[in-house]
Amino acid sequence: MSWGMAFFLGMLLWVVFHCIKGSFFVVNQNERAVKTVFGKAQRIKGKTTIDDPVSEHLREDERKRYTYPQLRVIQPGGPYFKWPWEKVHTVSVAIETVNMAYDPESSNANQNNTILDAVTKDQLNIALSGQIRYRVSDRNLYAYIFGVKKPIAHVMGYFVSVLRERIANFEGEQSLKILPDEREQEERTYDTYSTFDSSAATDVEGISINDLRKNLRDLNDHMDDECKVSEARYGVVLEASLITGIDPPDEVESALAAINTAHNQVSSDISLAQAAADQKIVQSKRAVEIETLKAQGEIETLQRVTTELRALKENGGVDALKLYIRNVKMALLDQTKRIIRKEEKL
Repeated sequence: MSWGMAFFLGMLLWVVFHCIKGSFFVVNQNERAVKTVFGKAQRIKGKTTIDDPVSEHLREDERKRYTYPQLRVIQPGGPYFKWPWEKVHTVSVAIETVNMAYDPESSNANQNNTILDAVTKDQLNIALSGQIRYRVSDRNLYAYIFGVKKPIAHVMGYFVSVLRERIANFEGEQSLKILPDEREQEERTYDTYSTFDSSAATDVEGISINDLRKNLRDLNDHMDDECKVSEARYGVVLEASLITGIDPPDEVESALAAINTAHNQVSSDISLAQAAADQKIVQSKRAVEIETLKAQGEIETLQRVTTELRALKENGGVDALKLYIRNVKMALLDQTKRIIRKEEKL
C-alpha cells in the first residue's frame, strides 16, 4: 500500500470516527431539545400553537400574528442519534428568578438593574423593586428558539410596559356608604350596627402611592393575568411576579409620612368613637330588655290575680269576694308602720 493511499484511509477513518462520535447526544432532566434538518426544525404536520391551549389568552387580532408551528420536542434521556446534517438545539426549562428591573441588553439601565422607575397618576415618580420567576415553555419552543431573537428582552420589555401602564392609571377601589333613612334606622337591629364599616371614612384618598401599597396583592395578580400571553408570544412562561417595594422620592417621603400619621390618628379616633357608640347601643338594648321583662312580669301577675278573683266570685259569691278583700287589707295592715286617720268633727 502506498503512502498516499494510507494517508487517505487514515483521514477517512478520522472523519468517520468524529462523525459517529458527534452523532450521539443526551438531553438532561431540566432540558428540552429540538432537531433541525438542513436548518429546518422538525415539525408536527398540520399543528400550530393556535391549536394548543397555550394560545387561549391571545386576543383575536393577535392570533394570526403569533401563530407558530408545533415542533417535535425531544424529551430528557438518551443517548439520541443525529446525522451530520442535523443540528440539535437544547434549552433549559428550569425556573429562573431575575430582578424585575433587569435589562438583558444594558447592565447600566434601571439603576444598574436594581430599581425600576414608574410614574403614578398624580405625577409622582416612584421606585419599584421585586422579582420575576420565569421558565421556557416546552409547548412553544419555536417562538423561543427561532421566532424571537432575544426572548427574555422581549418579555422583560412587555412586563415593564404593562406594569408602568397599570401604575399610571391605577385607582384604588373606594367604598361608598349610603346612610339609611329614619325608618330603616328604626328597623335595623344591633347586629347590623355592630358590623357597620367605617373604613370609607378613614381612607386617605387622592394619594396614589398609598393606594398602590394598600392594593399590592391585587397589583401582583393583575400582572400575572396580563403576562399570561407571553407564553404564546415569546415562548416564555412568567410563573409569578412579586413586587416587594414601592418607594416615593426622598423629597416627599417626610410629607407622606406626616399624612399617613394623621390618617392613622383619625382612624384611631374614629375606631374609639365607634367602640363607645357600640357599647352604648349594647347597654341601651340590655336596659330595654330588662324593662320589658319587668313589664311582662307585672302584666302576668295582674292577669293571674284577675283569674283568681273571677274564679272566687263565681264559686263563693259576693261574700267570698268581700272576705278576700278583707284579708288583703289585713295583710296590708300588718305591713303598715304608721296609720293616719282623719277625725270627724263633732
